[in-house]
Amino acid sequence: MSATTLSAAAIAGMIDHAILKPELTRTEVDAQLDLAARYRIFSVCVRPSDVAHAAARLAGTGVAVGTVIGFPHGTTSTAAKVAEARQAIADGAAELDMVLNVGRLRSGLTDDVEADIAAVVGAADGRVVKVILETALLSDDEVVAGCRVAESAGAAFVKTSTGFAGGGATPEHLALMRATVGPQVQVKASGGVRDLDTVLAFHAAGVTRFGTSGTATILDDAAARDAGADAAARVDDASY
Repeated sequence: MSATTLSAAAIAGMIDHAILKPELTRTEVDAQLDLAARYRIFSVCVRPSDVAHAAARLAGTGVAVGTVIGFPHGTTSTAAKVAEARQAIADGAAELDMVLNVGRLRSGLTDDVEADIAAVVGAADGRVVKVILETALLSDDEVVAGCRVAESAGAAFVKTSTGFAGGGATPEHLALMRATVGPQVQVKASGGVRDLDTVLAFHAAGVTRFGTSGTATILDDAAARDAGADAAARVDDASY
């Protein structure tokens, strides 16, 4: 184990590998699904149309399949989000990452935003729902408001970003999110999570899940650091 106290395996258990770019071909998606299985990460987050295929390809690997709802803008109707959630579950999704209605949140229509989230939580029927705030578009007060309505609506996670609106996770937003929600709500960092040092810093700030397409880079670095720490420990032991 590295000096950070997080092994490569522990980090892998917190990664949702993002396979969301609209231009990806089936061959490219399959390569990413196989990468996820090879690194034994927690889950993949795929486009809604890829859920059934991903669930079939990853069956027996231990890698869960998640998808996105109302992605990437959050402006679809609540009825559409609920239908999307139900279809995703029928196709094999274990977790749902939904985008809240950013415009309504910024308008102060928090009751509407909460009802939108609660409807998806209800449709998820006990499955994990992560609420994407799109923090790059929000003031600090709006981040707090978004966290509060997500928690009130029964979300399991609050999440920073889609990765499609510019910006991404920042230490300041993550600290604010962690301070706002109670201990039963977890925080997911997404957008700009590309290297091990970022993962370690964000984990120290209370993040327990990471959305990234940089899985191989992160986990290869973590494994190398683990190996280096183990080698150093053996040298120390031999010196006694």
